[in-house]
Amino acid sequence: NAAVLRIGPRVGVVPDTLRGWCKQAEIDVGRRPGITTTEAAQVRDLEREVRELRRANEILLAASSFFARELDPRLPW
Repeated sequence: NAAVLRIGPRVGVVPDTLRGWCKQAEIDVGRRPGITTTEAAQVRDLEREVRELRRANEILLAASSFFARELDPRLPW
Protein backbone atom coordinates (compact mmCIF):
# COMPACT_ATOMS: atom_id res chain seq x y z
CA ASN A 1 0.00 0.00 0.00
CA ALA A 2 2.77 2.44 0.90
CA ALA A 3 4.62 1.57 -2.29
CA VAL A 4 1.53 2.28 -4.35
CA LEU A 5 1.12 5.66 -2.63
CA ARG A 6 4.77 6.54 -3.36
CA ILE A 7 4.98 5.21 -6.92
CA GLY A 8 1.56 6.36 -8.17
CA PRO A 9 2.27 10.10 -8.20
CA ARG A 10 5.75 9.55 -9.63
CA VAL A 11 4.37 7.84 -12.74
CA GLY A 12 1.30 10.05 -12.95
CA VAL A 13 -1.24 7.40 -11.95
CA VAL A 14 -3.87 7.64 -9.22
CA PRO A 15 -2.93 5.21 -6.42
CA ASP A 16 -6.29 3.41 -6.62
CA THR A 17 -5.74 2.76 -10.33
CA LEU A 18 -2.25 1.44 -9.70
CA ARG A 19 -3.59 -0.77 -6.89
CA GLY A 20 -6.22 -2.17 -9.27
CA TRP A 21 -3.59 -2.90 -11.90
CA CYS A 22 -1.47 -4.73 -9.33
CA LYS A 23 -4.47 -6.77 -8.19
CA GLN A 24 -5.34 -7.69 -11.79
CA ALA A 25 -1.74 -8.66 -12.49
CA GLU A 26 -1.81 -11.04 -9.51
CA ILE A 27 -5.06 -12.56 -10.80
CA ASP A 28 -3.58 -12.96 -14.29
CA VAL A 29 -0.54 -14.90 -13.00
CA GLY A 30 -2.66 -17.07 -10.70
CA ARG A 31 -1.60 -15.71 -7.30
CA ARG A 32 -5.09 -14.45 -6.52
CA PRO A 33 -8.53 -15.84 -7.40
CA GLY A 34 -10.64 -13.97 -9.92
CA ILE A 35 -11.37 -13.51 -13.60
CA THR A 36 -8.24 -13.06 -15.70
CA THR A 37 -7.93 -10.35 -18.31
CA THR A 38 -8.12 -12.98 -21.06
CA GLU A 39 -11.27 -14.53 -19.61
CA ALA A 40 -12.92 -11.12 -19.25
CA ALA A 41 -12.13 -10.33 -22.90
CA GLN A 42 -13.59 -13.67 -24.00
CA VAL A 43 -16.78 -13.01 -22.02
CA ARG A 44 -17.13 -9.55 -23.61
CA ASP A 45 -16.62 -11.02 -27.08
CA LEU A 46 -19.16 -13.77 -26.47
CA GLU A 47 -21.71 -11.31 -25.08
CA ARG A 48 -21.26 -9.13 -28.18
CA GLU A 49 -21.71 -12.16 -30.42
CA VAL A 50 -24.89 -13.19 -28.57
CA ARG A 51 -26.33 -9.68 -29.05
CA GLU A 52 -25.54 -9.78 -32.77
CA LEU A 53 -27.06 -13.25 -33.16
CA ARG A 54 -30.22 -12.26 -31.29
CA ARG A 55 -30.58 -9.21 -33.53
CA ALA A 56 -30.07 -11.36 -36.64
CA ASN A 57 -32.70 -13.80 -35.35
CA GLU A 58 -35.20 -10.98 -34.87
CA ILE A 59 -34.58 -9.77 -38.43
CA LEU A 60 -34.95 -13.28 -39.86
CA LEU A 61 -38.14 -13.91 -37.90
CA ALA A 62 -39.64 -10.64 -39.14
CA ALA A 63 -38.62 -11.42 -42.72
CA SER A 64 -40.01 -14.95 -42.62
CA SER A 65 -43.27 -13.67 -41.17
CA PHE A 66 -43.52 -11.04 -43.91
CA PHE A 67 -42.86 -13.53 -46.71
CA ALA A 68 -45.23 -16.09 -45.22
CA ARG A 69 -48.03 -13.52 -45.37
CA GLU A 70 -47.09 -12.53 -48.92
CA LEU A 71 -47.10 -16.13 -50.12
CA ASP A 72 -50.26 -17.23 -48.31
CA PRO A 73 -52.60 -18.59 -51.02
CA ARG A 74 -55.67 -17.94 -48.83
CA LEU A 75 -55.21 -14.17 -49.10
CA PRO A 76 -57.39 -12.51 -51.76
CA TRP A 77 -55.55 -10.42 -54.36
